[in-house]
Amino acid sequence: MTTTLIEAAYILEGFRGDEPILHRDAALVVVDGKVAEIGDKASLEIRYPDAKRIGNGRTAVVPGFVNAHHHVGLTPLQLGSLDHSLELWFATRLGLRSVDLYLDTLYSAFEMIASGVTTVQHLHSRAPGGYDGLMAASRSVLGAYRDIGMRASFSMAFRDQNRLVYEDDQAFLKRLPEDVRPALAEYFAEFGNTLDEQAAVFETLFEECRDENRLAVQLGPSNLHWLSDRALARAADLSERYQAPMHVHVLETAYQKEYAHKRAGASAVRVLADHGLLNERLTVGHGVWVTSADIEACAEAGVCLCHNCSSNFRLKSGIAPVNRFVEKGVRVAIGIDEAGINDDRDMLQEMRMVLRAHREPGIDAPSPTSANVLRMATEHGAATTPFGESIGRLTPGSNADLVLFDWDAVTYPYQSLDIAFEEVLVQRAKATSVRTVMIAGEIVYENGGFTKVDRDAVLAEIAAQLARPDTGKDQARKALSAAVLPHVKAFYRDNYRLPPRSPHYKMNDQG
Repeated sequence: MTTTLIEAAYILEGFRGDEPILHRDAALVVVDGKVAEIGDKASLEIRYPDAKRIGNGRTAVVPGFVNAHHHVGLTPLQLGSLDHSLELWFATRLGLRSVDLYLDTLYSAFEMIASGVTTVQHLHSRAPGGYDGLMAASRSVLGAYRDIGMRASFSMAFRDQNRLVYEDDQAFLKRLPEDVRPALAEYFAEFGNTLDEQAAVFETLFEECRDENRLAVQLGPSNLHWLSDRALARAADLSERYQAPMHVHVLETAYQKEYAHKRAGASAVRVLADHGLLNERLTVGHGVWVTSADIEACAEAGVCLCHNCSSNFRLKSGIAPVNRFVEKGVRVAIGIDEAGINDDRDMLQEMRMVLRAHREPGIDAPSPTSANVLRMATEHGAATTPFGESIGRLTPGSNADLVLFDWDAVTYPYQSLDIAFEEVLVQRAKATSVRTVMIAGEIVYENGGFTKVDRDAVLAEIAAQLARPDTGKDQARKALSAAVLPHVKAFYRDNYRLPPRSPHYKMNDQG
């Protein structure tokens, strides 16, 4: 039996509604990877005399954060793609350098863990090479999380159409000059995995990870425009049979709102409902261009929302009506997506973005509180994963996924005691004040260092690999990206109209 006693000035157990459950000058006991007790330090020291002791009277302990929407390690900007509107960004990303997936996954895991993230929802966007390629990519990602000790829910993107624009692949190819078509057709074929192959990957990985404590597999139906009716039905069936959560990008941009109306004469949320996907297992990723009726439907179905604040800013997607979701009782989680506003995966910074971005004008206008945001990053993030209530809280019986902050570092040189703990944590804590990160009772990060993986060696290997000249394939992809970009831009200008612009605190019900 492994026992650890953590002494702290503050221990955030979780929430009762939106009210923090806070223990002051207390201790928390971890036994075999789970929270055993929270109580008086002196009493617990007597009851657990042989426990390993960490923390002190100036430590703050909180549940580990959940990054509920994540894709890659090195960011698109690092690899050669500027921020564009999402639809153009897909085209510019064709030219990105290839990166070893194992190393790439570790790169972002370092950033997440150092800012207090203990669980990540990894949504892997694509992989070439048919079934074998999908399996190899998935196992590389899972292996990286396994080695660093991070808790991860993994899904490979489920998609079967419209790989570049919101139109059939062959129809878009006909729009291109003849000299550009072969390269793009080859690209489409490289990523042309069948639905059967994608379903088989999910089923195989689900069984492989079934008995793992820190890894789980769920479904990632990508987005309405990437999914045929057949694919939607297949995803709904798999989710029902395996009772597996689903995470779907929904109405991220105004163009996606227009696509849904072109396709079905209805909202994308309505289409998902019609195909049996709108239920308590579904997380809506983004949800920027939802209507009031969409939010009502999500609330009634028990759907979660994953809010990707920085990503929406960076890719000109808009500002999600988070306050409307909260008002209707929808659980809102936080995702950092490809990267945060500073091109990294700093969850503490992302929490402040969420806190600030939704402060609507007016004395009585709604806005999130720090407690709301902290709950989004913990309990509500947990609800979007297969781990459910076993994480996101430090209630006895929960997994011991937690973060120790140096409270002196958070509050230096001064902090009024009139300000509540959760306000100080959300508004002032930086990654530099994170002292220890524990996952399943194991310390994976302490005093700036990782205990299971050599960070310096990984970064050196990434640098060495990317210092090599572009391969012929790299150069061909860059040329393809440059060649198709103006045609992608023309496609949307000629075939899509944007709904009227509206302030973020109004609903996007027009159009």
